[in-house]
Amino acid sequence: MTVTGAPRTGVTLRLLDKADKEIVKLDRAVLGAFYKFQHDFRRNPDAGGFDLKQLEGHDRLWSARVNREWRALMIRLGGDDWLLVSVKHRSHVHKNLDRLNYGINHITGAIEYVDLQVVEESVLRRGLTPPAAPVPAPTPVPAPEPARPKPSEEPEGLEEPEKPLFGAYTDEELADLGVAEPLIPIVRKLTTDDELLGLAEYAPRHTGEVLLRLRDGASYEEVMDEVTAPVAVEEPERNLDSADWQAAVDRSQTVAITDDEFLQSILEEGDFGRWKIFLHPTQEKLVHRRYSGPARVGGGPGTGKTIVALHRVCHLVRQLPPGHTKPVLFTTFNRNLAADLRSRLLSLGGPDVLARVDIAHVDQLATRIVSEADPGNAKRRIDDTTALREWRDLLVEAGETRWSAEFLSDEWNQVILGQAVASRSDYFTVRRAGRGRSVTRAERVGIWQLAERFTQRLETKGLETHRQVAERAARLEMTRKAKIDSRSREREDRSGLDNLHVEAGSGARLRHRYRHIVVDEAQDLSAAHWKMLRAMAPSEADDMFLVGDTHQRIYDNQVTLGSLGVHIRGRSSRLTLSYRTTREILRDAIRVLGDADYDDLDGDSDTLAGYRSVLHGPVPSLRGARSWDEEMDLVVQQLRAWHDVPRESTAICVPTNDMVTQLAERLARHGITPTEITQDGPRGDQGVHIGTMYRFKGLEYRCLVIAGVAEGLVPRASVDTWEHTDPSRHRRELHRARSLLFVAATRARDALAITWHGEPSRFLAPLLPPRSDT
Repeated sequence: MTVTGAPRTGVTLRLLDKADKEIVKLDRAVLGAFYKFQHDFRRNPDAGGFDLKQLEGHDRLWSARVNREWRALMIRLGGDDWLLVSVKHRSHVHKNLDRLNYGINHITGAIEYVDLQVVEESVLRRGLTPPAAPVPAPTPVPAPEPARPKPSEEPEGLEEPEKPLFGAYTDEELADLGVAEPLIPIVRKLTTDDELLGLAEYAPRHTGEVLLRLRDGASYEEVMDEVTAPVAVEEPERNLDSADWQAAVDRSQTVAITDDEFLQSILEEGDFGRWKIFLHPTQEKLVHRRYSGPARVGGGPGTGKTIVALHRVCHLVRQLPPGHTKPVLFTTFNRNLAADLRSRLLSLGGPDVLARVDIAHVDQLATRIVSEADPGNAKRRIDDTTALREWRDLLVEAGETRWSAEFLSDEWNQVILGQAVASRSDYFTVRRAGRGRSVTRAERVGIWQLAERFTQRLETKGLETHRQVAERAARLEMTRKAKIDSRSREREDRSGLDNLHVEAGSGARLRHRYRHIVVDEAQDLSAAHWKMLRAMAPSEADDMFLVGDTHQRIYDNQVTLGSLGVHIRGRSSRLTLSYRTTREILRDAIRVLGDADYDDLDGDSDTLAGYRSVLHGPVPSLRGARSWDEEMDLVVQQLRAWHDVPRESTAICVPTNDMVTQLAERLARHGITPTEITQDGPRGDQGVHIGTMYRFKGLEYRCLVIAGVAEGLVPRASVDTWEHTDPSRHRRELHRARSLLFVAATRARDALAITWHGEPSRFLAPLLPPRSDT
């Protein structure tokens, strides 16, 4: 049946998840024809030449002409709402009409499309094709072979037939977990992991997630609880009318094509771009839930913690009464991330939402508070390295030998400033969690006297540190909060009225600065930061929402939130599905962490158990060189091997600033444009991005090289000087170094290469074959 009638305008054209995987592989000429097709179709599907018709034997699947040989396959959701599911050669469409399956999953309520022919070919291709050879290197170090089960003892000459991967589950059990029912017969035949990955490449995302989680060793009950139950609909749709299909769109991973440039960016970036804005049903529940107090969302890299925070901000703003103030604070530790959050919030919520949100990195916020109290302050801000030199000079001048400058600097930063300790008596009772070495009361007296002398020394020189500013801001806000609480109690005694939020300065009475506070990268904030934030908002429902992952803590800020007035017990959730990084990269990144323990910001342990991905790609490349000069040549070779990836989607991270400079010069000599990542972000949009590992926090790339992962650089050699003199600090520094490498490795989506010169880092031992003693 061909569509007829009056011309229509304003057609909605959506792109179903994974349709881009096929479209982006089209020949350049066909892809160009597709761009023109979608542009013209959105304007008016009746404008001749589309040959728009319903496919025989299908209720909702339609075909439209892209060019003479190619057809767009679309599900008609209702009226002028269309869902593009594939672009196929016309011969494929005609030969495989009975192999095109689509519908609404009876468990998840989401729209699914399956081309059985494509899935079967992908399974066969993955099962037969060996992995691609790595890029040649002067001294290659092959990645270890994955562990395989030992063959059972069989008589010689007999081979045990390969067992199906999912033979332990019935068809009904797989269907109850949400596996797409048309795929179950193929699932029953899978016998290797490569075949499973071939199916997952083109299967609906939920089906791939269920099967890969089962294959990872999770029980049926665990997969039901962790993967299926969070996305299951209460009442499965069975009367598939137009209303059901429209409702199913909201539960499906689709993108409405708004303009040509938007579509092009989606196709060029694939999942890499879309995961930044898509909200999984599991995440959506966290976004819209009402919490009785502070809440925390944890999860590994790429699980969508930041996008949850962004959507949470939008949700909170939309619950506000009309106004022109900014009652919602959105903050993070890193200045680069704060700028990125502003851009993404504008894209997600528009100018109306942005207008009600104060976005600032936490040190900027602290500086604002201190400047408000002391507008004439002209002190010069110094970093921790400069402050440590001042400590050393003070101890030499004072003839003090009981304590090292490093110990006193850490005590001052982590305990005195970190917890906003205002007096000697408070220092006598403050907790020193994580400091390792205990100190007596008499020793605390001496430490406090030295801290006072050091503070006076900086005051005399007109210097201050970021931690000092954070500590002062915390004390100012705590004093302010005490006044608010006192006045509130007085008003309640007089009238019984509650202390509702009004922006500071908008009325005669002193009020809390914010009603809601959302924190990204929560693991990096210090205790003083938390005390400041806690004082900025009233303790009530939905007051604080924080996201973070202590496995990614790269600064020496260890806190217990409950002791700081931020009580998250009973209101913590964890995301486990990575939308960014492949299974192969995740596997090696997690191995880098080893068996180190990580906390949950509230005194308990945190874990990456269940952390997984439905994406897959090549095993990370591991290559060593004899010298740094030779290693830089390896990096150039690797970049040339990724010639089909846009340079701005490729990056290199290294341990030191000197290595950034040297590598940038080497790339330039080979005709590859380098772009350095500074504290303010990349210096330009073109070229391969290069920076130290710290600069890569919050960034993502399709392909990434981590260079210089050598012993003595990762971790730096100075870390081991603490092994016997301060074992606690030694453990903390190794923790941070592991986390930094873990963060760097998980910035890659499609491909990761790790290189070193000389001795490889001790952290790479789990990734490398065991050394031979001969």
